[in-house]
This record gives sequence, C-alpha cells and structure tokens, in this order.
Amino acid sequence: MRYTITDYTMILNTIIALIIAITIHEFSHALMADKLGDPTPRASGRLTLNPLAHLDPIGTIMLFIAHFGWGKPVPIDPYNLKNPRRDEMLISLAGPVSNLIVAVIFTLLFKFFAFNLFISIVVINLGLAIFNLLPFYPLDGSHIFPDLFPKATGQIILIFMILPLFNGNSLISSLISPVISFCLKLLSFL
Repeated sequence: MRYTITDYTMILNTIIALIIAITIHEFSHALMADKLGDPTPRASGRLTLNPLAHLDPIGTIMLFIAHFGWGKPVPIDPYNLKNPRRDEMLISLAGPVSNLIVAVIFTLLFKFFAFNLFISIVVINLGLAIFNLLPFYPLDGSHIFPDLFPKATGQIILIFMILPLFNGNSLISSLISPVISFCLKLLSFL
C-alpha cells in the first residue's frame, strides 16, 4: 500500500490532535483537584501542560494499534477534599468539559484559519469528551454517575463495548459516532 502526502498529513494531524486532547483533559483534572484543595496532582508533577506528564506509553501505543487508548490517570487523595463526593465529581467532569471547550475554540479558529489540523482537534476533543462521559469504570462518567454501575460491572460492559463487532466497528463507536456528528452540526452554527 502506498501512502500519499495527504495520508501522512492526516496521520500527523491525528497524532497532534490526540496529544493536545489528552494533555488538556488530564491537566484539567489536575487543575480542578488543585483548586479544590488536593495537592496530590501538583506534587506528582501533573499540574503541567507538558504532554510527557500525561501520556501513558502503553495507552498511547494502543491508540494506534487498537484505536482505543488512555492517558495517565491523575492521582487524587479524597481525604484532601472538603466535600469528597461532590469534589470527585467536579474533578472528573473537568476533563470532558475542557475537551468541549477546546472543540468550541478550534471550531471558531477554523472559521478564520481553515487548517485541517483544527478539524482533527475538534473531532478528537469531542470524541474524547463524549467517550469519557460514559458511566463505565474507569471512565470519568463512572465518577460523575457513581451509583449507575458497580465498578466491576462497568469494566466488563466497557470491555465488551470496545471489542470490534462482526462489521469491524465496536459498539462504543456505533453509540458515540452519532453524538459526535450531532455535536459537529451544532458547532457548525458558531
């Protein structure tokens, strides 16, 4: 198979967009925890926009092999939080919300500077936000909706949903793709 310059550009745009999305997402968890009184992320070097602090080597490689990966989870200590249940929910929500904000910002930037990289950043940030809002452990949604699924059950459901089906797509992809498309249509009105 021969690759064209366009193929390489698309791959590079995807890599850059993934690095930006994961870094902003994990940094936002760390920043929210810090603002809510937990020094653990700062002490562990996670209160930074340096991607190396947030990218998990295996999770990053898996993004390209299995089209599913992860960043390093931000460590927090609930004993440092004034209202642990509420604050853990806010910390978890910070990642997906930051990805939605980035998607809005780069949608507006694309209207002025029509770089294809900006579209990649928008799509990947939307995908990461929507995926992480699912209520299955260890995703952020499991902390936002903690009583919806028990931890072990949520993990099993998530694994099942990530596995490819007969058509090559995963159930998760089939579920969140229409939501991403809907959000892209909404963003097109900005």
